[in-house]
Amino acid sequence: MAKASNLTRTDVDSSFESQLSVSSRTSNRSLRVAEKERRKNQIGDPFVLALKYFSEVEAGTPCLGNDVLERNLVLVERVGLSRGLPPEAVSVMLDYAMSLRATCVRVLKFLIPATVVPQEAVVRAVSWLCVGKIAISTQVLFLRWVLTVFDMIDSKDHLRAIYGFIFSFVTEENLSPYICHMLYLLTRRESVSLISSHLLSPQGRQPFLLHLLSLYKVFSPELVTLALPSRMRSGFKNHNSTWKVALSAVQKRNNGQVSSDISLTLGLKDKTNSRKRLPSQMGSLLGSSLALCYLDYVQDDSAFLRLNFWLGHALHEEFLFCSGDGGSGSSSEALHFLNRLLSTQHFLQEGFSSTEGFLYKFLNVWDGSLLRPQILGLLSDIPVVPSSCISQLLFEPLMQLFFTSTLFFKCSVIDCLNNMLLKWLTWHSVYSLEDGLDISLNSHTPMNMTLSGFMDSVMELVRFVGRLATVGLQLEGCHSLLLSFILDFYETVCDMFLKYGLPLVVMPPAGVFYPALFATDPVSVDRLSYIMYRWGGVVTSTPLRSCQHQQAFHISRQTCQEFNHYLLFMVSCLWNSKMFLPGMAIEVDQELLALSKVPAPWTRFDLIHHPAFLGCALDFHHKCWPERKDIDFNSIKAAKQWNWYMEFLFSQGFQGLQQFVQSSINRSSAAGISGQRGSQPTSR
Repeated sequence: MAKASNLTRTDVDSSFESQLSVSSRTSNRSLRVAEKERRKNQIGDPFVLALKYFSEVEAGTPCLGNDVLERNLVLVERVGLSRGLPPEAVSVMLDYAMSLRATCVRVLKFLIPATVVPQEAVVRAVSWLCVGKIAISTQVLFLRWVLTVFDMIDSKDHLRAIYGFIFSFVTEENLSPYICHMLYLLTRRESVSLISSHLLSPQGRQPFLLHLLSLYKVFSPELVTLALPSRMRSGFKNHNSTWKVALSAVQKRNNGQVSSDISLTLGLKDKTNSRKRLPSQMGSLLGSSLALCYLDYVQDDSAFLRLNFWLGHALHEEFLFCSGDGGSGSSSEALHFLNRLLSTQHFLQEGFSSTEGFLYKFLNVWDGSLLRPQILGLLSDIPVVPSSCISQLLFEPLMQLFFTSTLFFKCSVIDCLNNMLLKWLTWHSVYSLEDGLDISLNSHTPMNMTLSGFMDSVMELVRFVGRLATVGLQLEGCHSLLLSFILDFYETVCDMFLKYGLPLVVMPPAGVFYPALFATDPVSVDRLSYIMYRWGGVVTSTPLRSCQHQQAFHISRQTCQEFNHYLLFMVSCLWNSKMFLPGMAIEVDQELLALSKVPAPWTRFDLIHHPAFLGCALDFHHKCWPERKDIDFNSIKAAKQWNWYMEFLFSQGFQGLQQFVQSSINRSSAAGISGQRGSQPTSR
């Protein structure tokens, strides 16, 4: 039985192995048939045949009158401009174009990559520059092509290996702008040791050369002795005009999919139809708080220079130089991009110089609605702008948008400028020095500004908001929402000296003070009272703070007159019931007042009859005299009832009004308020 069992097991194993062998042979045969079929299809593909022709064509083959060459060239050109060329095709056609062919310019113009560019092909093409027989215009076109597709090159290691060779072309006058740009993108700390010192001799102050030198100075300060400006405009221009439309069309048409009818030597990931923003390594910083924290900790100037350059290029390409068909891909993508940029700037607590330059240009073409929260958020992060140019760069474009916009946009602009002022004051308190002020966009691109220059800029900003607020309240009928944002701004203005130590006091214009005082909602009047209370604190604390800061700070006579005028009018209106009487700030003809048939019009804006507090007075009257059917507000003016009414108002949450009354009004004679209210504002 055991022997029979063993024979049976052996037979089963043999049968199983036989089945596996048959299955394996069948599978291998299927793979061979599929591979054979694929190769057969490729052999018959005209595009593959055209690439084979250009890879095997001999040097010296005539171009004019060569129908075979023209036919294959047209075929590859059609594919390049419609679907883009795969890496193998890019390599073949670039080798053909740079090997002294008459059709080089034509080939470079349709050399549109569908996915990536093999770096070996670029290295071989760069080596052709040393032959000296390629026309300068063709060399320039090739370098422009390399800069356009730089981010699509699969690797840069071999290009950096020939850094010194590329550097040798810097002295070529026509090639220098493009060579400097390429070197800027390729430079690493170890690359600086490969450069020759003869570049650093005076050769003019071209922006592209200065930007490259600024990067070298970061890595090796002793190598660059030339004094470089701390703030420079972008030294590198965009060179993708020849291929921009074709690249965009190819990306949209392909939708990120790689053509499957040609075998590729590299494994490629699917790509979306979004616009390509230069180095992806730079873009990845915006989404990594860990990388940003490390970058800020190590104070790597070169990384900030690169990030600034990338951001400037990306912002200009997305929003300024985009074509009329939308250019930016999709609004959701642009929204995501700007939100990440805002998050990065808030994380670093500072903006970027490239963002600032972009905003100054974008404000002139902005419609006020496109990505409004993000644009205004970026605008609030810009550093202190010198007073000599702040009007042209910032105020004029904002003013045009403000006066022709909706109420909501007006509120958003005032809030943006309030946040801008807060950040300026914060930078002042952090970076203020004994002899001056170091206000910087970030710690890597400082812009020195004296204290007087900083104060001039702040003064210009406060006055500008005053003009916007005055006209805005007139246009919107003193809307309470807009008034609320304006009062937010002037609360910040009150903090300039008391909280941030800036020796500057600015009063609001009459177009803001009186609408707030005569507002129909009690919150606005209460906030105005709080602002006046804070200004009173500024005036009374000025001598003490001046001694503490060891600097002379005197409020101007005009500012004191404005404050006393506002204080006297506010007390006379709310407390003493002397509205419209001779000698007050607002005088109305007595005959005109008589025509209004309003009894005792000079009392219409006291704390009882004021439209903002009339409901409170009515509620208080019902609580005191619930049995009365008729309402007599004069009964509240009795000494005891008046004190109760004040306590009732203060219990409603009007703390600003309470602080104003307690600090600005002498209440020692308040008991005689019914017949005579001799209470006066305290002297300032």
